[in-house]
Amino acid sequence: QVQLTESGGGSVKTGGSLRLSCVPSTYIERTYCKAWVRQVPGKAREVVASIFHTGGLNTHYGAAAKGRFSISQDTLDSTLYLQMNSLEPDDTAMYFCAAGPRSDLGDLCNRPDDFAYWGQGTQVTVSS
Repeated sequence: QVQLTESGGGSVKTGGSLRLSCVPSTYIERTYCKAWVRQVPGKAREVVASIFHTGGLNTHYGAAAKGRFSISQDTLDSTLYLQMNSLEPDDTAMYFCAAGPRSDLGDLCNRPDDFAYWGQGTQVTVSS
């Protein structure tokens, strides 16, 4: 069983930046994807960014994140990060760290409801 612990959320103004972190409780297999998924109450979950191994380490970004957000992973302790720049009010959501077998999540690890493991979430609020 993998436990994921997020931190780094908060309240910022439009144009601000935040860096989210996610620490896994144990080693996560290379065949697993890791991702940041966000959800606004009453709306569907959205994969913001994912990271996975296919030969090398690859990333995929949702449309809203491209050019503004960056997902990365510490090679020593497997901490997952999401650097968010140029934040907008539409980025306001609960952000979850998630992980699961890539076989369940598609080639780009972008099936938001199919991750096996979830963190408790960290709230990001962007005000104008």
